[in-house]
Amino acid sequence: MGEVKAGGPSTRVMEGSEHGFATTRVDALLNWAKKYSLFQYPFVTACCGMEYMAMASPRFDMARFGAEVPRFSPRQADLLWVVGTISQRQAPALKRIYEQMADPKWVLAFGTCASCGGFYDNYTTVAGIDKVIPCDVYVPGCPPRPEAVLDGLMLLQDKIARGDRTPAIVKPREDPAQTTEHLVTLQRKERSLP
Repeated sequence: MGEVKAGGPSTRVMEGSEHGFATTRVDALLNWAKKYSLFQYPFVTACCGMEYMAMASPRFDMARFGAEVPRFSPRQADLLWVVGTISQRQAPALKRIYEQMADPKWVLAFGTCASCGGFYDNYTTVAGIDKVIPCDVYVPGCPPRPEAVLDGLMLLQDKIARGDRTPAIVKPREDPAQTTEHLVTLQRKERSLP
Protein backbone atom coordinates (compact mmCIF):
# COMPACT_ATOMS: atom_id res chain seq x y z
CA MET A 1 0.00 0.00 0.00
CA GLY A 2 1.40 3.40 -0.96
CA GLU A 3 0.49 6.92 0.09
CA VAL A 4 0.35 9.94 -2.20
CA LYS A 5 0.32 13.54 -0.90
CA ALA A 6 -0.40 16.24 -3.44
CA GLY A 7 -0.49 19.39 -1.33
CA GLY A 8 -3.75 18.43 0.32
CA PRO A 9 -5.20 15.52 2.23
CA SER A 10 -3.48 12.19 1.80
CA THR A 11 -4.77 9.66 -0.69
CA ARG A 12 -4.04 5.97 -0.22
CA VAL A 13 -3.47 3.74 -3.21
CA MET A 14 -4.50 0.20 -2.36
CA GLU A 15 -2.65 -2.58 -4.08
CA GLY A 16 -3.74 -6.14 -4.42
CA SER A 17 -5.19 -6.26 -7.86
CA GLU A 18 -3.46 -5.45 -11.08
CA HIS A 19 -5.10 -2.00 -11.31
CA GLY A 20 -5.35 -0.92 -7.66
CA PHE A 21 -7.75 1.74 -6.43
CA ALA A 22 -7.49 4.98 -4.49
CA THR A 23 -9.26 6.01 -1.31
CA THR A 24 -9.48 9.46 0.22
CA ARG A 25 -11.28 11.23 3.03
CA VAL A 26 -14.94 11.74 2.24
CA ASP A 27 -14.98 15.35 3.46
CA ALA A 28 -12.07 16.24 1.15
CA LEU A 29 -13.94 14.74 -1.78
CA LEU A 30 -17.15 16.60 -0.87
CA ASN A 31 -15.29 19.91 -0.44
CA TRP A 32 -13.69 19.43 -3.85
CA ALA A 33 -17.14 18.91 -5.37
CA LYS A 34 -18.63 21.90 -3.51
CA LYS A 35 -15.98 24.32 -4.68
CA TYR A 36 -16.85 23.69 -8.34
CA SER A 37 -20.63 23.77 -7.97
CA LEU A 38 -21.45 27.13 -6.44
CA PHE A 39 -25.06 28.20 -6.83
CA GLN A 40 -25.03 31.95 -6.44
CA TYR A 41 -27.69 34.35 -5.27
CA PRO A 42 -26.92 37.98 -6.23
CA PHE A 43 -28.17 40.61 -3.77
CA VAL A 44 -27.48 43.67 -5.94
CA THR A 45 -28.33 47.06 -4.44
CA ALA A 46 -26.09 49.72 -6.02
CA CYS A 47 -23.65 50.68 -8.74
CA CYS A 48 -21.39 47.63 -8.29
CA GLY A 49 -24.15 45.73 -10.06
CA MET A 50 -22.71 46.93 -13.38
CA GLU A 51 -19.39 45.26 -12.58
CA TYR A 52 -21.24 42.14 -11.47
CA MET A 53 -22.91 41.98 -14.89
CA ALA A 54 -19.55 42.53 -16.59
CA MET A 55 -18.04 39.72 -14.56
CA ALA A 56 -20.84 37.37 -15.56
CA SER A 57 -20.32 38.19 -19.25
CA PRO A 58 -18.46 35.90 -21.67
CA ARG A 59 -15.33 38.06 -21.49
CA PHE A 60 -14.58 37.09 -17.89
CA ASP A 61 -16.52 33.79 -18.00
CA MET A 62 -17.51 33.09 -14.43
CA ALA A 63 -18.86 29.71 -15.61
CA ARG A 64 -15.35 28.23 -15.76
CA PHE A 65 -15.27 28.44 -11.96
CA GLY A 66 -18.53 26.54 -11.52
CA ALA A 67 -20.63 29.60 -10.62
CA GLU A 68 -22.53 30.05 -13.84
CA VAL A 69 -26.24 30.42 -13.35
CA PRO A 70 -27.58 32.78 -10.68
CA ARG A 71 -30.42 31.42 -8.59
CA PHE A 72 -33.29 33.70 -7.74
CA SER A 73 -34.39 31.81 -4.67
CA PRO A 74 -32.12 31.73 -1.62
CA ARG A 75 -33.25 28.17 -0.93
CA GLN A 76 -31.50 27.04 -4.12
CA ALA A 77 -28.27 28.97 -3.49
CA ASP A 78 -25.18 28.39 -1.39
CA LEU A 79 -23.19 31.54 -2.30
CA LEU A 80 -24.62 34.96 -1.46
CA TRP A 81 -23.10 37.85 -3.41
CA VAL A 82 -23.76 41.10 -1.56
CA VAL A 83 -23.18 43.72 -4.25
CA GLY A 84 -23.32 47.35 -3.18
CA THR A 85 -24.47 49.47 -0.28
CA ILE A 86 -26.68 48.03 2.44
CA SER A 87 -28.96 50.49 4.18
CA GLN A 88 -30.44 50.03 7.64
CA ARG A 89 -33.82 49.24 6.06
CA GLN A 90 -32.30 46.54 3.82
CA ALA A 91 -30.39 44.83 6.63
CA PRO A 92 -33.35 42.77 7.96
CA ALA A 93 -34.14 41.56 4.42
CA LEU A 94 -30.49 40.57 3.90
CA LYS A 95 -30.47 38.67 7.19
CA ARG A 96 -33.70 36.89 6.25
CA ILE A 97 -32.27 35.88 2.87
CA TYR A 98 -29.12 34.56 4.56
CA GLU A 99 -31.18 32.53 7.02
CA GLN A 100 -33.24 31.00 4.18
CA MET A 101 -30.14 29.60 2.49
CA ALA A 102 -29.35 25.94 3.08
CA ASP A 103 -26.12 24.91 4.81
CA PRO A 104 -23.30 25.03 3.87
CA LYS A 105 -23.49 28.65 2.74
CA TRP A 106 -20.90 31.27 1.92
CA VAL A 107 -21.00 35.06 1.57
CA LEU A 108 -18.89 37.28 -0.69
CA ALA A 109 -18.89 41.07 -0.11
CA PHE A 110 -18.58 42.76 -3.50
CA GLY A 111 -17.16 46.29 -3.30
CA THR A 112 -16.12 48.72 -0.62
CA CYS A 113 -19.68 49.63 0.35
CA ALA A 114 -20.58 46.01 1.12
CA SER A 115 -17.23 45.44 2.84
CA CYS A 116 -17.05 48.47 5.15
CA GLY A 117 -19.81 50.92 4.25
CA GLY A 118 -17.79 52.81 1.64
CA PHE A 119 -17.82 56.57 1.58
CA TYR A 120 -21.32 56.63 3.09
CA ASP A 121 -20.55 57.57 6.69
CA ASN A 122 -24.05 58.29 7.93
CA TYR A 123 -26.82 56.83 10.05
CA THR A 124 -28.69 55.14 7.18
CA THR A 125 -25.86 52.92 5.93
CA VAL A 126 -24.61 49.68 7.47
CA ALA A 127 -20.84 49.89 7.92
CA GLY A 128 -20.12 46.52 6.34
CA ILE A 129 -22.29 43.44 5.96
CA ASP A 130 -20.42 41.65 8.74
CA LYS A 131 -22.54 43.73 11.13
CA VAL A 132 -25.58 41.80 9.83
CA ILE A 133 -24.37 38.41 8.55
CA PRO A 134 -21.02 36.57 8.60
CA CYS A 135 -18.85 37.17 5.55
CA ASP A 136 -16.26 34.79 4.07
CA VAL A 137 -14.51 36.91 1.40
CA TYR A 138 -14.22 40.68 1.06
CA VAL A 139 -13.48 42.14 -2.38
CA PRO A 140 -12.60 45.84 -1.95
CA GLY A 141 -12.86 48.42 -4.70
CA CYS A 142 -15.23 51.14 -5.83
CA PRO A 143 -16.23 49.28 -7.93
CA PRO A 144 -13.87 46.31 -7.86
CA ARG A 145 -12.44 45.21 -11.17
CA PRO A 146 -13.83 41.94 -12.53
CA GLU A 147 -10.37 40.39 -12.19
CA ALA A 148 -10.40 41.16 -8.46
CA VAL A 149 -13.83 39.59 -8.12
CA LEU A 150 -12.63 36.46 -9.90
CA ASP A 151 -9.65 36.42 -7.52
CA GLY A 152 -12.18 36.56 -4.67
CA LEU A 153 -14.13 33.67 -6.18
CA MET A 154 -10.94 31.59 -6.49
CA LEU A 155 -10.01 32.50 -2.91
CA LEU A 156 -13.44 31.31 -1.78
CA GLN A 157 -12.98 28.06 -3.70
CA ASP A 158 -9.65 27.48 -1.94
CA LYS A 159 -11.30 28.16 1.42
CA ILE A 160 -14.09 25.69 0.61
CA ALA A 161 -11.58 23.00 -0.38
CA ARG A 162 -9.68 23.49 2.90
CA GLY A 163 -12.84 23.76 5.01
CA ASP A 164 -11.68 27.19 6.21
CA ARG A 165 -14.38 29.56 7.54
CA THR A 166 -12.18 32.52 8.57
CA PRO A 167 -12.80 35.79 6.68
CA ALA A 168 -10.35 36.70 3.91
CA ILE A 169 -9.63 39.84 1.89
CA VAL A 170 -8.64 39.91 -1.77
CA LYS A 171 -5.29 41.65 -2.17
CA PRO A 172 -4.60 43.79 -5.25
CA ARG A 173 -2.52 42.13 -7.95
CA GLU A 174 -0.02 44.98 -7.92
CA ASP A 175 0.63 47.90 -5.65
CA PRO A 176 -0.03 51.14 -7.55
CA ALA A 177 2.42 53.01 -5.35
CA GLN A 178 5.26 50.74 -6.49
CA THR A 179 4.77 51.37 -10.20
CA THR A 180 5.56 54.93 -11.24
CA GLU A 181 5.81 54.65 -15.02
CA HIS A 182 2.17 55.65 -15.44
CA LEU A 183 2.60 58.87 -13.47
CA VAL A 184 2.91 62.10 -15.38
CA THR A 185 5.40 64.69 -14.26
CA LEU A 186 4.62 68.29 -14.98
CA GLN A 187 7.47 70.55 -15.92
CA ARG A 188 7.26 74.30 -15.82
CA LYS A 189 9.23 76.43 -18.15
CA GLU A 190 10.66 79.62 -16.82
CA ARG A 191 9.40 82.45 -18.91
CA SER A 192 10.92 85.83 -18.85
CA LEU A 193 8.73 88.86 -19.18
CA PRO A 194 9.43 91.05 -22.25
